[in-house]
Amino acid sequence: MISSEFDIVVVGAGPGGYVAAIRSAQLGLKTVIVEADELGGVCLNWGCIPTKALLRTAEIYKNIKNADQFGLSVSEVKVDIKRVIERSREISKQLNQGVNYLLKKNKVEIIKGWAKIEKESDGSIGVLVEGKSEGQRLLKSNNIILATGARARQLPDCHADGNLIWTYREAMTPKLLPKSLLVIGSGAIGIEFASFYSTLGSKVTVVEILDRILPQEDSEISEMARSLLEKQGIEIHTNANIKGLNTDKKRVDLEIEINGIKNNQKFDRAIVAIGIVGNVEGLGLEETNVEVEKSHVVTDEWCQTKEKGIWAIGDLVGPPWLAHKAEHEGVIAVEKIAGIDGLLPLDVTQIPSCTYSIPQIASIGLTENKANELGYEIKVGRFPFKANGKALALGESEGMVKTIFDVKSGELLGAHMIGNEVTELIQGYGIAKALETTEEELIHTVFPHPTLSESMYESVLDAYNRGIHI
Repeated sequence: MISSEFDIVVVGAGPGGYVAAIRSAQLGLKTVIVEADELGGVCLNWGCIPTKALLRTAEIYKNIKNADQFGLSVSEVKVDIKRVIERSREISKQLNQGVNYLLKKNKVEIIKGWAKIEKESDGSIGVLVEGKSEGQRLLKSNNIILATGARARQLPDCHADGNLIWTYREAMTPKLLPKSLLVIGSGAIGIEFASFYSTLGSKVTVVEILDRILPQEDSEISEMARSLLEKQGIEIHTNANIKGLNTDKKRVDLEIEINGIKNNQKFDRAIVAIGIVGNVEGLGLEETNVEVEKSHVVTDEWCQTKEKGIWAIGDLVGPPWLAHKAEHEGVIAVEKIAGIDGLLPLDVTQIPSCTYSIPQIASIGLTENKANELGYEIKVGRFPFKANGKALALGESEGMVKTIFDVKSGELLGAHMIGNEVTELIQGYGIAKALETTEEELIHTVFPHPTLSESMYESVLDAYNRGIHI
């Protein structure tokens, strides 16, 4: 068996893992990354990127169908689902190759195989890799970063079969568009798929056990999102308990209880989007002091586990389950290992959250309810897209920007948006929060005209009773 020594061993080549490996190499550390599947992980191959390609198709299809409002006449618009999926997979393949290039460019060794932590009698640790082509190899290092990600959570009594009941993987590669589709769960993943399939013509029903969709978002934004999605034809049931989910050879049979009333519905396909569980199995953690809680590895603010020399990042360590959060954790862990001074831990209130449905939803910081719960005295501003000239010109007048400020300090506590391209706009507030910008500084910032970003400015003005265009 081959044995090699490294400064850092990274297990998992998703966004967190490959970014950690590249940063490690940049700092002059001898680095190896181990991946059992595809470089780029779920995000690049089966999540963030391919779903955005699918949703882009849906956006274009929607605009073509509504071409008459722009003075255009278009007929016989058809969906070629095979080509839609091919385009999505081509983009993922291109980026997968890009990750491979970046790792090699930075002289990170790549090993394809399954990794398991080995703890020696003297307390030292290493990673035993069962290679796909090389056989076994022992990687010795004082520092191991676990970035193994997560997988879709299953319903306890009815697991996805890949045929009639899908997880996100099957939902991204359908052989046909289902006439009727059930989406179980209304977080970002569930709502994005509901939006995609509904826009392309499927009759979509969303079932959520909680009292509102997008439960992590500001309640006002959630309510507006529900209204707009229902306006598009999506049927939404909240406070709904699933009493049974069964399949025959062709359809999915759902029994649900809503407000004490049970009913049955049948669907061509169902998507289970009720969260994720960390990939902790098979890593050898039971032989270490690493603590696992509800399928996620417990870490401190620097991503260090309770076992010296073992670090964990990304979806493996819990919410928020976002690729950009994983990337930052990867950098934090590596720089802490390297002994860089002046590091700051990741502040989750500074992490933007985005849902790429139609309409898009984006947010950062505290919701209005959370700010009140924490005892802040707040000022809240709102501005509707229907009063924004650029939104009207784009034919995208449905939406709103909401901002929340601390009365005493003028601190921007939170920002919440719904509407066209808000996932691009939210970073403006992200920068403002990172720089601890106050309402006064935002009010003195010049926003270009005509742009959607003017709605951000007007929302700030509205919080202080200075709104101009409303």
